[in-house]
Amino acid sequence: MELMQIMKALSDETRTRILNLLMYSELCVGELEHILKINQSNTSRHLSTLKNAKLITYQKKAQWIYYKVNEEALSRYGFLKVLLKEELPSMEKYVEDIKNLNNYKDSGKSCSDLKECETTKCNG
Repeated sequence: MELMQIMKALSDETRTRILNLLMYSELCVGELEHILKINQSNTSRHLSTLKNAKLITYQKKAQWIYYKVNEEALSRYGFLKVLLKEELPSMEKYVEDIKNLNNYKDSGKSCSDLKECETTKCNG
């Protein structure tokens, strides 16, 4: 059953884009929204599916929850490691997402900065 949940979770492009980003960095919901340019409810729904499939783990830090790829799942299912470390990084949309991640990281912003921007409608 767990393998079927994983396969279903991987069948959505947004979820594979999220996993791709989480291979490189631990991120909060707001950061994923910002980088992928998707809304909070979609981001949370996709994260829930990935958590249920045990593809990601999370940790609460202060008021934010940070997500990352579940290394145990990568070890258990070799095809995941191949997909996330070899296949996705060569695909155009996923390369663009990593560029956006790097630009975000270079900006020095954090989850709290993004939340503040959300309420004040700032740009960037």
